[in-house]
Amino acid sequence: MHNDSGRRQFLTTLTKAAGVSLLIDTPFMSQASPGHAAPMTVGQVMDLILKKIPDAPFPKTVDTLKSGSASQTVTGIITTMFTTMDVIEKAIAAKANFIIAHEPTFYNHADETDWLKNDAVFQKKQALLDKHNIAVWRFHDYWHAHQPDGIYTGMLSALSWEKYVDKNDPRLLIMPATPLHQIITHAKQKLGIKQVRIVGDRNQSCQRVLLMPGASGGRNQIAAIERTKPDVILCGEVSEWETPEYVRDARQQGAKLSLVVLGHVLSEAAGMEWLVSWLKPQLPGMPISYVPSENPFSYE
Repeated sequence: MHNDSGRRQFLTTLTKAAGVSLLIDTPFMSQASPGHAAPMTVGQVMDLILKKIPDAPFPKTVDTLKSGSASQTVTGIITTMFTTMDVIEKAIAAKANFIIAHEPTFYNHADETDWLKNDAVFQKKQALLDKHNIAVWRFHDYWHAHQPDGIYTGMLSALSWEKYVDKNDPRLLIMPATPLHQIITHAKQKLGIKQVRIVGDRNQSCQRVLLMPGASGGRNQIAAIERTKPDVILCGEVSEWETPEYVRDARQQGAKLSLVVLGHVLSEAAGMEWLVSWLKPQLPGMPISYVPSENPFSYE
């Protein structure tokens, strides 16, 4: 889906907003900035980033190295949502040995691997990372803690919705009255999304849009709905027995409320792409590229 017109439009919008040049056809082969980067280790890059994050380092976080060593010299940096096998292969091809990923590498929130030690899929993935000496750092808690939230900023930029942000609540957007189906079409085109899931009325007029990318959890989503009183909530992921059922009950009680589920990966991916433009001025000469990890689902 990242090769269709929607994907290209998304990249073009983000590029203009960030003021950087991204290679669309071969995103993993972005060129280094003019000049030569001074050698830096993985740990030095991490420290440089953490200096920009309020109250970092955190005493408890999932943002740890999942492979590689803090002492190894960085040859290039890849940002992505998930460290998939495809992303690893593209990092190898680009001669980049440091992957900064937003989400887990090993199929659970804390990247615990004891339960996977005899699993062939885990073993093959770990072996590939080890063979090519690739460091993987999860950048989740810290990127969300950045001021402003790095994921949210990238998403707003990709959607061209910055002007709609409510001054009292950055998650709430106040738009001109717009039919829900037009909002959905816009989001799909800008983010390269093929299909969304909806609870509600596609023809409903919406002005108050609650944007919650990723997987905030049902309680957080429902609490935000109660606080902001949106016409529609656009989120990345839901547990089907939580927010969708809340929205269904609200609608059956007469509330004008809809839910649009964008999908986890593409509801946050622009934030990891925006990380490239954020990093480059701080690491002049370092090859830094975004590689999309793609949506794993196909649709019948």
